[in-house]
Amino acid sequence: MAILKIARMGHPVLLQTAEPVSDPAAPEVRRLIADMIETMHDAQGVGLAAPQVHVPLRLFVYRTGAATAAALINPELEPIGEEVERGWEGCLSIPGLRGCVPRAKRVRFRGLDAEGRPVSGEAEGMAARVFQHETDHLDGILYPMRMDDLSLFGFTEELARAAEEAERKAAALAARGDGAAAAPQQPPQP
Repeated sequence: MAILKIARMGHPVLLQTAEPVSDPAAPEVRRLIADMIETMHDAQGVGLAAPQVHVPLRLFVYRTGAATAAALINPELEPIGEEVERGWEGCLSIPGLRGCVPRAKRVRFRGLDAEGRPVSGEAEGMAARVFQHETDHLDGILYPMRMDDLSLFGFTEELARAAEEAERKAAALAARGDGAAAAPQQPPQP
């Protein structure tokens, strides 16, 4: 296995539509999946799409636990219902930045696993967000392109500093007896 180089925003591979994987059982596809999982773990990511490692194929890997991961090859996603959730996202191809992105709360997915077997199911919450984020990579879409409020986009350090300041102000208001004060929802700490 090997750690692969991650393409950064601005590289053309991230803006093109990836090609379907024609032979999921091919040794080079299995090797790519193993290398992508190792790369994702090394970079402390929760998902990684093939275009992010300069390979324009329709597959991504994602964490299933602290040290475990899976692959989804030739994925197809469809929202379940109309409920949308906003959540903070980062991306290994856009290091140091985070943004608040609206995504379907629940999705139905189908594709092939790392062995080439058909898989399908439903995902919600964080899993649904990861599947949508990674599938976007396969379609040449980066998360800032999904954002509808760029005031909620910034450097991770600055967002964390702003969150700390908002919490301090809310605590000071609460200490003064201004019970209506509450800290606004801020991005999670990296």
